Amino acid sequence: MNWLIDFFGDAANWSGPDGIPLRVLEHLVFAGLSLLLAVVLAVPLGLWIGHTGKGAVLVVLSANAARALPTLGLLVLVVLLMGVGTIAPVLIPLVALAVPPILVNTYEGIRGVDPELRDAAYGMGLRGRQVLGGVLVPVALPLILLGMRTAAIQVVATATVAAYVGLGGLGRYIIDGLATKDYPRAIGGAVLVAALALAVQGLFALVQRISVSPGVSGRQRIR
Repeated sequence: MNWLIDFFGDAANWSGPDGIPLRVLEHLVFAGLSLLLAVVLAVPLGLWIGHTGKGAVLVVLSANAARALPTLGLLVLVVLLMGVGTIAPVLIPLVALAVPPILVNTYEGIRGVDPELRDAAYGMGLRGRQVLGGVLVPVALPLILLGMRTAAIQVVATATVAAYVGLGGLGRYIIDGLATKDYPRAIGGAVLVAALALAVQGLFALVQRISVSPGVSGRQRIR
């Protein structure tokens, strides 16, 4: 507790290029860009696979890859291939980490819609895209958001690897603190990462409450 008081009570940690506000902003940029790219890649693909049933093996492989992916090892490999100086070496492993849960949950959400509901939509004369956008996506939205939330929390927690290649973010406090045996700084950085992850979880809970209708929430429980 005293270490946390020392870190957060030091005015020098709240200003300048190494201040907490700037480090939090850098961390959010890494995580936000990674999550955005993952959503752009995974959601359309998951919708298409879930709707057509084609390429389901890709979802299985993606889920298995998520469990086996060594993020730090992939970061080192990308740095060796691309060098340092940009955020690309950080974004690539973070996007690779975020894609599987979004892809899997989007696919499972679409495939899990009641077949009778799907048939009723077709019986009303709706076409494929109309059924997907107007019927399947709203029902699958809780699971899709769950995949995004899982990916966001993982990315926020893992974005500390940016410090390994000389970039900023909250990982700087952890890496630099451990390297110099400045344990208040290292623990303070870890607490900030945990607090940011909890804030992201709360934000997604709020988004779900606003965007998902009560009828859908009751019909398709989040697993």
